[in-house]
Amino acid sequence: MSHLFGSQTSLREANRSALLSYIRRFGAITQIELAEATGLSTATVSTLVRQLVKEGRLYTENTIHNGRRATLVALARRKGISAGLKISRHSLDLIFIDYELNIIAERTLLLPKQHIPDVTLERATLLINETLSNINASAKELIAIGVSITAPIDKRTKTIAIPGIMPHWNNFDIISYLQSIFNIPVTLDNDANCCAVWESRAGSVTKTTDFIYINTDDGAGASIMADGKIWRGVTGMAGEIGHIQVDPLGSICACGNRGCLNTFINEERITSLLRVTHGDLTVEDLVRLANEGDPGCRRIIADTAIRIGTVAAELCTSVDPEIVVIGGLLVQSGSVFVDAFRESLHRLLFPDVLTPIQVVVASNLTNCSALGAALEGIDAAEKIHHKTSQHL
Repeated sequence: MSHLFGSQTSLREANRSALLSYIRRFGAITQIELAEATGLSTATVSTLVRQLVKEGRLYTENTIHNGRRATLVALARRKGISAGLKISRHSLDLIFIDYELNIIAERTLLLPKQHIPDVTLERATLLINETLSNINASAKELIAIGVSITAPIDKRTKTIAIPGIMPHWNNFDIISYLQSIFNIPVTLDNDANCCAVWESRAGSVTKTTDFIYINTDDGAGASIMADGKIWRGVTGMAGEIGHIQVDPLGSICACGNRGCLNTFINEERITSLLRVTHGDLTVEDLVRLANEGDPGCRRIIADTAIRIGTVAAELCTSVDPEIVVIGGLLVQSGSVFVDAFRESLHRLLFPDVLTPIQVVVASNLTNCSALGAALEGIDAAEKIHHKTSQHL
């Protein structure tokens, strides 16, 4: 009997999750449409919606659909919405969160290679407005935008620090561009820092103030959290482990130096090693095949983890963190990456007479940096609100 109860409970939780995920992705929707989209019965959807409204996760309102009365269902929002934008070489990810860090909506757009800022940010603007409309929210509810970008940021100029990483974006003022359109606070940070912010406040390391976050999305980057704050250094370049030299005779990096870690572990390099046997692959393909047991893909990911772990050990020796958090696409391969990284890291650290550094997998391996960017946006909005209140 208890087994049956457990199965029913698991099914109910799975149905709740499916329902919430669909609304996050596509926005406000009628109960009838929700039943059709999820494959759940109208009675099940009605019951789940009532429960989630009581919990404060959803809200409903009456509407007209196809000439008939209907119930519109949307995610509940607290105080306002913050948008997190992740801009990478290949895609634009958008996520909305509220003040209780609930995910309200999420969207992704693929971007062309060598995309340019004006066009990409115009598309981001359209995506934000479209998503606000989809969740039945007004523009006034958007209180901040946080931007995460896969490039080093100069904290003094708030622009990309190294020409060549994202060539068309050099010296482009992302903050001013978005502020001129939305007239709300806008923040800008690199992806590793955004991930560290999210994991420290809502993820896997909420109970520690000293850790390093290692990101593995298309290369490697790190964020150093010291005494509960990101340590950025003088220019904001602290933690850029992808640009630590590992081979003085190696290939030229996008940053202009030779033999950087990223020249060995970027997407083009690691997938090229499998081209003869596997054809053209993306890193997503590589991770999927590794999880399916492909020995060549597992070997490439493990070798990459060892390289990253070797450089991370140098950073740990200098910074002495309590925990190393690992996240990003390659970590989605699970133990294939994690075990190789942990072994490489610990092998090069001081002997265990000292407290061993823990290796922890990030709580979110898919949209962590967009979430962290949105959270930085909330912080910026609250800071302005606090200053305004003091002057009243």
